[in-house]
Amino acid sequence: MSCVRTLFYAAANVGVMRNVRGFRNSSLGGDAAVKVIRNLRNIYALIFGINILLTVWFIIRQIPEGAVVFGASGTVMLVCLCIQYNRLSVATLIRDNSILSVPSAMLSTANGKAKINAEETVVSTFGILIGSKIYKWGCDGVYGVRLKAIEIDRARIYLTFGDGAETMQVELLHGMGNEQEVMDVKQRLLRETGVTAMISGW
Repeated sequence: MSCVRTLFYAAANVGVMRNVRGFRNSSLGGDAAVKVIRNLRNIYALIFGINILLTVWFIIRQIPEGAVVFGASGTVMLVCLCIQYNRLSVATLIRDNSILSVPSAMLSTANGKAKINAEETVVSTFGILIGSKIYKWGCDGVYGVRLKAIEIDRARIYLTFGDGAETMQVELLHGMGNEQEVMDVKQRLLRETGVTAMISGW
């Protein structure tokens, strides 16, 4: 784990100082991820429309086999479209309520598995957006995923979240240089998420 963390810090430290001001200008984060999700939604919508047209065409031509094939395909595309539309809604919600944006993150699970994500990471009131991957919290009631703990030390912010089945932790390099800035961030996180951050090393 320590070797993975060392590699993560070396890779992420290059751009973090330019982006740490995301606490003040965080609305700029997440645009690329939302665009990727939106483009995929548009592709599903196009394929769904084509399937509908072909289904109607085969029905008019009285070719039931073709109508069944493209009708079934259209149903699958409709399901994919609904899923992608929901992902876009959540990603937009996270981006529009951003608290922090940094160049990368390390995501680890309770069993010790860790994964470095060298993609823009946006922390929000409603979840976290790592590239185009979405982890939401506080949206599904008591039994859904919830933000459980926040820790801030001199170099990193640790966010722990999960439900009864699985707990995950994200590590972010924050680059803050003074205690007052840390306390301001603590207050904002409390106001936006309802979770009190634990401060250490300051």
